[in-house]
Amino acid sequence: MRHINQDGLNLIKHHEGFSAKVYICPAGYPTIGYGHLILSHEDFSNGITKSQAEDLLKHDVQIAERAVLRLITVPLTDGKFNALVSFTFNLGGGALQRSTLRRVVNRGDHEGVSKQFMRWVWANGRKLNGLIKRRADEAKLYQM
Repeated sequence: MRHINQDGLNLIKHHEGFSAKVYICPAGYPTIGYGHLILSHEDFSNGITKSQAEDLLKHDVQIAERAVLRLITVPLTDGKFNALVSFTFNLGGGALQRSTLRRVVNRGDHEGVSKQFMRWVWANGRKLNGLIKRRADEAKLYQM
C-alpha cells in the first residue's frame, strides 16, 4: 500500500498543531496530539507526548491513505497524493467521496483542483482562517 511521505506528514502536523492535552477542535470533537479524534474507549487524562502523538498520527493517517487509494482512479505524484491524504485526514473519506474535488481529480483536470480545495474552508458554518491556509497549502502541494 502507498503511504504519505514525510512532506505530507509535516503538512498535517503543521496545520493540526500539537497539543499534549485534550482540546475541542473547531468541528466540536475532543482531540489530542496532531488531530487525533479521541474514541470513547481512549483515556488521555494524563496527556500525551510528541512521540506518542506521532505514532497516533501515523496510525490515523492510514485511514485517509486507504480512502484516497480507493476513491482516486488516476495516477498521482507524491505531492498530489500527500495533498489529498491531508485533505481526507482533516475532513474524512466521506467528504472526499462526495466532493466535486474527487470528480475533478479523477477527470485529470489538475488545473481545476485548487479551486475545489478552497471550497472546503468552513466549520460549523464559519469560514476559518486556519482552513483557508491549510487548503491553500494543500493546493500548492497538489501542484508539485
